[in-house]
Amino acid sequence: MQEFHVDSVTGLNALCDQLRGSEWLAVDTEFMREKSYFPQLCLLQVSNGHLAASVDPLAIDDLAPLLDILYDPATVKVFHSGSQDLEIFYLLRQSLPGPLFDTQLAATLLGLGDQVGYGALVQQVLDHSLEKGHTRADWSRRPLEQEQLRYALDDVIYLGEVYLKLVASLREKGRDRWLEDDFARLADPMTYAVDPDESWQRVKGRQRLKGIQLAVLKALSAWREERAIAADRPRRWIIKDEVLLELARRMPDETRQLERIRGLESGTVKRFGETLLERIAAARKLTKGQWPEEKRRSPRLSINQEAMADLLMCSLRLLAEEEGITPSALASQGDIERLVLGERNLAILDGWRKLIAGDALLEVLAGRRAPRVEDGKIYLRP
Repeated sequence: MQEFHVDSVTGLNALCDQLRGSEWLAVDTEFMREKSYFPQLCLLQVSNGHLAASVDPLAIDDLAPLLDILYDPATVKVFHSGSQDLEIFYLLRQSLPGPLFDTQLAATLLGLGDQVGYGALVQQVLDHSLEKGHTRADWSRRPLEQEQLRYALDDVIYLGEVYLKLVASLREKGRDRWLEDDFARLADPMTYAVDPDESWQRVKGRQRLKGIQLAVLKALSAWREERAIAADRPRRWIIKDEVLLELARRMPDETRQLERIRGLESGTVKRFGETLLERIAAARKLTKGQWPEEKRRSPRLSINQEAMADLLMCSLRLLAEEEGITPSALASQGDIERLVLGERNLAILDGWRKLIAGDALLEVLAGRRAPRVEDGKIYLRP
């Protein structure tokens, strides 16, 4: 396989000439975001099975020729656990480079593990152990070491090989179209769009707040998100979660009260104190019907419902074993309990999970199927 490191416009154009029209492209990125809100793209790797290249976006101002190829709808783009990589492409073009194939999702459907890591998947499928020494490297520093470039190229070289084997296995099992809905969700721009008004739901410890306190938290969290985006700084650098929680709990209305909040730096009070107080005051004026609500926890199951959940879990394990898939890849204990309680907007009742297990579990619930013991083994029977 030909290998290239591209750090010039001339080299990029030559690479694009060779990649154009590829049936598929294995894609990976190296990025940094420890000191920023948005990921900083530091290296982009691509392979079509005949050549592999690492492209330096810090040395090339305009990646448009390569992006045009990656966004070609006639070429399948292959990622492993690609959501973070795809966030970068969304930020570059406000759209996603479909069609997509994610080897982590495919591995789940083939019984190779639920959310299996890339190295573990390469080991299972190709019996090859990848070098892990540069996982935490600073990819923004130049020049890049040869060992880093080797590590980066190997990621897409073996990704392509894994892709071909997984596709063959899916076709053999008649499951090659089962992941279309999953891949479509992965390619949905709304997956990567940021809504500051929803950021409060990521604040750790928010469950300790209630009522008007959640309204204050929502207002402050939205402000923090907006500020982090504008400054391109991690949200924790603006105000930490625990400080937001304390502000929402106490709901100060004077600067001197802000100054008593532990962890709220004096510089932050000086620069943004008035804004914080205004946000708090506005949130406190909201009516009860405008307060945000945490998702309600499911009610406790009765003894009979617990028995039904156990019956469904037993059935789920039998169905998973039959298909060579881990039960957790199909549904969690919580999903099963919600199914017993009557919820139907569940992943187990959608797409390939519905085909493998969802319909059968509904029949168990309706009494039309049940686990039965025959010759010392359990089977799911009508």
